[in-house]
Amino acid sequence: MNTHDFEHLKVGGRYVVTRAFADFDREAHPVGEVWTFRGHSFLPYDDGLSLFVEVQGHGQRQIRMRWLEGDQGEIIDNLRDYLAPAGG
Repeated sequence: MNTHDFEHLKVGGRYVVTRAFADFDREAHPVGEVWTFRGHSFLPYDDGLSLFVEVQGHGQRQIRMRWLEGDQGEIIDNLRDYLAPAGG
């Protein structure tokens, strides 16, 4: 895991899902879900992006995504539309 920022996500920052989406594993991330960002990893041979987060009420999670059109490419390319800084 790379413990550096990714796009607008800052390590240790809290974010709220503002637009529902499903990750590579078809896990739903509903509007209002709150994350604390811990880091990421990218596997170029798979176009695989993992976001490591703590999900409020659900503990540490690995959110797997695939950076290709037809998978989660649109979500990753527009991440600010899906995750916004959480207030408070």
